Amino acid sequence: MEQDFPADPAPAGDGFRTGFVAIVGRPNVGKSTLLNRLIGQKISIVSRKAQTTRHRVTGILTRDDAQFVFVDTPGFQTRHRNALNRSMNRTVTQVLGDVDLVFVVIEAGRYGEDDERVVGMLPAGAKVVLVINKVDQLRDKAQLLPFIQKVSAAYPFAEIVPLSAERGTNVDELLEAAVPLLPEGPPMFGADEITDRSERFLAAEFLREKLFRLLGDELPYGIAVEIEKFETEGALRRIHAAVIVDKAAHKGIVIGKGGEQLKRIASEARVELEKLFDGKVFLEVWVKVKSGWADDERALKSLGYE
Repeated sequence: MEQDFPADPAPAGDGFRTGFVAIVGRPNVGKSTLLNRLIGQKISIVSRKAQTTRHRVTGILTRDDAQFVFVDTPGFQTRHRNALNRSMNRTVTQVLGDVDLVFVVIEAGRYGEDDERVVGMLPAGAKVVLVINKVDQLRDKAQLLPFIQKVSAAYPFAEIVPLSAERGTNVDELLEAAVPLLPEGPPMFGADEITDRSERFLAAEFLREKLFRLLGDELPYGIAVEIEKFETEGALRRIHAAVIVDKAAHKGIVIGKGGEQLKRIASEARVELEKLFDGKVFLEVWVKVKSGWADDERALKSLGYE
């Protein structure tokens, strides 16, 4: 969590390694699930709906021998062409130019044009680990080795690690393979820090996750969350949030009959936020209509998009 004062950096012995690691891939390959699994706590929201992750989300893992600063990125967009998607793609390309190591995540048994586009974005000479996720969902495990041989020709990957982020299978092996690929150097964050994102940002993200999960296919693409007020009183957090929709017709979908849908969304978000913040949360949520916000650069900046 973001702290009011800088934490003391973790102690580092000889040979300690520290680096930024980008987690990239097409939508829905499990990047956010992998980030949460790697750091051992949920900070990046997850749903079955494509384009759930829209922002750069940083997760920090400190071990005795290394500190990983993982950067979860939006899935690279090839279908939608509005300002929101351009912003997300810009985030991916910026991250790739700023990190020490890249995890390219693909799905076991599936390597298509969208995956090829992601690999094609990799900077020349980048250190890259290919992460083959969802191996637990591969019906015929005998297909895994030929699949690895096929995709290994796409790029000179430093390592190839098959795993299941959902189950945690082989995740430790991924970390062990990655440590020698990080540069030597002291840690950049305190040993107890898990993200550099603010509580305000996380509150908006967790609420947006509940919108994705509870509305499912009904959820309009043009939806966002804006935290209008975030106050802390001891262990209590008072959060006032607006759900932004693109059209007036979408407002009723979010609110639901008699307001029940919005009440459920807010209630489930509040429960998760209380676990995350380890304290009581008062959460008030309402719905606003901002037509065309997803294709308005000024509106995107006000909502925290880069």
